[in-house]
Amino acid sequence: MSERVAVITDIHANLPALRAALARIDELGIERIFCGGDLVGYGPHPNEVCALVQERRIPTIYGNYDYAIARDLDDCGCAYVTPHDRELGQRSVAWTLAHTDRVAKDFMRDLPFDLRFTVGGHDVHLVHGSPRKVNEYLFEDKPARLYERLAAAEDADALVFGHTHKPWVHDYGDVRFVNCGSVGKPKDGDPRGAFAILTATSDAIAATIERVDYDAERVADEVRNAGLPAEYAEKLLAAA
Repeated sequence: MSERVAVITDIHANLPALRAALARIDELGIERIFCGGDLVGYGPHPNEVCALVQERRIPTIYGNYDYAIARDLDDCGCAYVTPHDRELGQRSVAWTLAHTDRVAKDFMRDLPFDLRFTVGGHDVHLVHGSPRKVNEYLFEDKPARLYERLAAAEDADALVFGHTHKPWVHDYGDVRFVNCGSVGKPKDGDPRGAFAILTATSDAIAATIERVDYDAERVADEVRNAGLPAEYAEKLLAAA
């Protein structure tokens, strides 16, 4: 008999997107949900997102942003291409540090680096960036030899992750690699929230990416009104 699990990640303080994803998961009748981290950063609802994840008792790991904010660090471990991007990023970190309360910081501080669970008898390993580093970017177009090395070191049937905000699914060796995309800050040109559904069959784990609509225009307005960089509001709508 098949079993389904939903994996959400990279919510980035976008409460309406998280609510939309959870509503869709409930509609699909999926009872088990796991979260791959980056609950906060860039968006206007850090405390509310953490509270909802806690309320739903969703097993969660920390992302690089969560790790930094929970420890009051001013470096989120993000990779920025230009000095302008870095300046915007530092403004986001400063805002998130100032607007994330102690309850949320304590919650994120206690989160683990990774989680292991089973889906229909198949082993799943959930990380944020990669099994090696919380902030390693596993983009789909990286050399196959990288993924073959990771697969050789992996003892699970599926390696599930996020961090790039760009979903993809591919098999390397005997391991299925699943990038869940991003619930709250997609970067693949589709502004809808994204999350992964893992379905176990008799001999494998099938993985699909689900997309959900939410009121991105409203959240973009909230980003602007909160004093976060206006470019982050524009990126929400363009999914860039």
